[in-house]
Amino acid sequence: MIPVSEALEKVLALVSTLPAERVALRAAAGRVLAEPVAAKLTQPPFDASAMDGYWLAAADHTPGARLAVVGEAAAGHGHSGPLAPGQAIRIFTGAPCPAPGGVVVLQEDVTREGETLILPATLGKSTNIRPRGQDFSEGEAFFPRRPLAARDLGLLAAMNIAEVPVVRRPVVAVIATGDELVMPGEVPGPDQILCSNNFLIAAMAEAAGAEVRMLPIARDDEASLRMVFGLAEGADLIVTSGGASVGDHDMVGAVAADLGLERAFWKIAMRPGKPLMAGRMGAAAMLGLPGNPVSATVCAKLFLAPMLAAMQGLPGAHSPSRAVLAADVGPTGPRTHYMRARLAPGDGLPTITPFGNQDSALLGVLAEADALLIRPLGDGPRRAGEVVDYLPL
Repeated sequence: MIPVSEALEKVLALVSTLPAERVALRAAAGRVLAEPVAAKLTQPPFDASAMDGYWLAAADHTPGARLAVVGEAAAGHGHSGPLAPGQAIRIFTGAPCPAPGGVVVLQEDVTREGETLILPATLGKSTNIRPRGQDFSEGEAFFPRRPLAARDLGLLAAMNIAEVPVVRRPVVAVIATGDELVMPGEVPGPDQILCSNNFLIAAMAEAAGAEVRMLPIARDDEASLRMVFGLAEGADLIVTSGGASVGDHDMVGAVAADLGLERAFWKIAMRPGKPLMAGRMGAAAMLGLPGNPVSATVCAKLFLAPMLAAMQGLPGAHSPSRAVLAADVGPTGPRTHYMRARLAPGDGLPTITPFGNQDSALLGVLAEADALLIRPLGDGPRRAGEVVDYLPL
């Protein structure tokens, strides 16, 4: 068995960044930029009023001054006429300022008598003007190293970027294996259970930016496995669940090897999830997850998500968070243990409490958990109040 850190290095070595493509800005949410993009204009493109009020020259900004209101400026409709000392412009938020070196006085701070504006005895210090280029300048680069969020699309739109270069989505073929499985909506036989792993894995892969092809369940015979593996042709990554252990009916490894799998490793010193297999099968990377749903989920969190990140040009390493242990826990033993746990607000750091039953088949506990408490290999007992690492779910 190899440690988790070595296994992560090996799975990341199986993949590389995928080619770029251009997509419309409307379709770019959740995608990863393949290269920096440059603003095509300056924002704001002019000195703009930040408030509703009156624009006047800085020289006229004196306590009690009386000014003549000679025009108006609104968003999309600037004032272009000549201005003389002692004159003011009614101005609204977002409107271009009529000249440089001015001040916007808030409408609630002044008195207006007809077309005469009277400034207060005490003046504010702010100009209430957003200067040209305050947000960004033409040619300024934008290259976040994360999937694009709504706020990023807003910025790109303001930069006048209609299409963006993004990394192609990884295509993931998901295969569940086992004679005991039936799909949700079917009536299971007396010796069968519902297939849940496909839905778990597919949802996790899609959340990590992948395009998922959920393939039919592969039965525990060579012909069925070969047929379903054939349907995975063209995928960048093949993810199986079940059949990767050493039982008489665990045939995934043998059939995959016969189809050309170059195995990178098998078995990891972790729980849950010891029987994990990885390698390359032709043009695709392959990740063979355990059959127990919790084991499959933990392995997908630790290895599938980083692989998909790396395929999109992002870092593949995990960044554990810190929490205060809320209950005593025993020693770990010879394998790193990822315990399903619940977080709660704390004084500074959150508190974390592992569930009492860590059986790797319990989906109900998995659904209630919001974190994986990381118990390092060979770690001794820990007391409540100690600071520990966890991965959010």
